Amino acid sequence: MNDILAFVTVAREKSFTKASAKLGVTQSAMSQAIRSLEERLEIRLLTRTTRGVSTTQAGQRLVDAIGYRFDDIQAELDALTDLRDKPSGTVRITCTEGVLRRIMLPKLTPLIEAYPDIKVEFDVDLGFVDIVRERFDAGVRIGTAIDKDMIAMPIGPKMRFVVVASPSYFEKYPPPITPQDLTSHKGINQRMESAGGLYIWDFEKNGQKINVRVDGPLIFNTVYPQIDAAILGLGIALLPEDELEVPLREGKLVKVLEDWCPTFTGYQLYYPSRKQPSPAFALVLEALRLK
Repeated sequence: MNDILAFVTVAREKSFTKASAKLGVTQSAMSQAIRSLEERLEIRLLTRTTRGVSTTQAGQRLVDAIGYRFDDIQAELDALTDLRDKPSGTVRITCTEGVLRRIMLPKLTPLIEAYPDIKVEFDVDLGFVDIVRERFDAGVRIGTAIDKDMIAMPIGPKMRFVVVASPSYFEKYPPPITPQDLTSHKGINQRMESAGGLYIWDFEKNGQKINVRVDGPLIFNTVYPQIDAAILGLGIALLPEDELEVPLREGKLVKVLEDWCPTFTGYQLYYPSRKQPSPAFALVLEALRLK
């Protein structure tokens, strides 16, 4: 079992150095464990190159088949904290920087202060993360596009994306009246890390849906540089309205096409349905629950 645990850890970390540090053993002991396992199974599980470590087809099959079982064992061990005076353990969540700053930290601050033995680790990522494979307890997405084997829990109100630009920009270019007018504007675009392409601006009014590709000189992969560029008058942008409270209030940005920008389901926390929440995770869920 120790050899299998060593293999799963190396396969997940893709590094003998990181895996050794995680398990608290030497790299030579880790290498010996993997070698011993491969000899007993009579099949190679890992491929070692100068760039790092990767699993063979057999190795990946083994990780997929048994890796989560070690997670279940750890979850059950964590659940024993029910018998302690105070819950403890680490909860790992992957999310975007915006939801971390506006929702997660404010809601979790009382819990962190009340339960010093609970640690919450955040991983800021814009892509769609496989939380089971990456061993996260939960992730955050916008809307209802959640895998069927996941439980989704709303943690924020409904939201919408709005079209904005600076007053100085609209002094040079007339504000759009319809979404089609955006094709003559300088768009500030976002590249979607999960898909690789640019985000398509979509609109809806009275049941009519329109998708528009807005060309422009700037492309970013996060929201905040888009806000800065829009404030500087470098183009027009489609951004989450809840991120724009300050620049809108201060008059640095102006909204247009509001009747074409409907609301939709906001941020949702999702986590595996088959996994029993640890006491620490259960407290995090309750703190984040939309009340």
